Amino acid sequence: MTRFGVIGIDHGHIHDHVKGLLRAGAEFVGYCPRSSVPALVEQFAATYPDAPRIEREALLADDSIDIICTAAIPRDRAGIGIAAMRAGKDVITDKPGVTTFEQLEAVRQAVAETGRMFSICFTERHCVRSAVKAGKLVAEGAIGRVIQTMGVGPHRLGSGRPDWFWEHDAFGGIIVDIASHQIDQFLFYTGSDRAEMVASQVGNFANEQAPGFEDFGDLLLRSDKASGYIRVDWFTPDGLPSWGDGRLTILGTEGYIELRKYIDIAGREGKDHLFLVNGSGVQYIDCSGEELDYFRQFLSDVENRTETAMTQDHVYEVCRLSLEAQTKAARISQGG
Repeated sequence: MTRFGVIGIDHGHIHDHVKGLLRAGAEFVGYCPRSSVPALVEQFAATYPDAPRIEREALLADDSIDIICTAAIPRDRAGIGIAAMRAGKDVITDKPGVTTFEQLEAVRQAVAETGRMFSICFTERHCVRSAVKAGKLVAEGAIGRVIQTMGVGPHRLGSGRPDWFWEHDAFGGIIVDIASHQIDQFLFYTGSDRAEMVASQVGNFANEQAPGFEDFGDLLLRSDKASGYIRVDWFTPDGLPSWGDGRLTILGTEGYIELRKYIDIAGREGKDHLFLVNGSGVQYIDCSGEELDYFRQFLSDVENRTETAMTQDHVYEVCRLSLEAQTKAARISQGG
């Protein structure tokens, strides 16, 4: 049985990793309790009361562990992943997997030298059932050839954020931190191996107390197959009964798909709503029962040294585009 451990409980996405791997049949060995968010560790311990607390050095030294998962502070994820790969383990990291070009190059080198996998779990695709269903519909030709995606990732700022949340070098900027989700989706749904960043911009409109923070960002992408528009922000109102109204529209030559991932405003209850419009008419699909494939596929990849869950080149391209869009972004507001 494939065994895994956790190093880095600084974001709630770590629950998706553990839950997904357990459902896929892996064994949870234990976790390192070091964290910048003690409340997350307490919640994690309550969720997995039988999982032992093990220091990260011991987890890395344990040759029986095949996979290390991390949702550490973003700037620390690449380092943890590299240490794990050099210890003979494959890696699942929360997005963003890297926050600098230097980290990306170091990850590339470690993968090449160790033969291990550095996979980023893009939860807004891999852990969203409507997104999984959309991928299957696209593959079946339900909307013809995909020529554009429009993805938005609004988030609620909330309260009680750790200090690093406001530090630009810690989270990498709003495009690196959040829009990597939508960049991943653009490449995946359009079938693009590579793309170019056409234009990008970021702003800090409402958080002048933290000048290094960014609460808005958008960008345009273009490949030899399609174009894409992405917007991310921290302006979800408190009145919305969800952390964000994440949506994705996939335009094809013979129809389109719209995903209302987390809420259908003033509409149907629950989440994972998919609307398909093509020559056959308009169809609503409840995707709440759709199987999530990523973790099962990743375990198969670990065993067979394949790339069915996600290719390593795809990971690199998402990271490259995110970093380029972030570093070249025009600043359209600085507080106030």
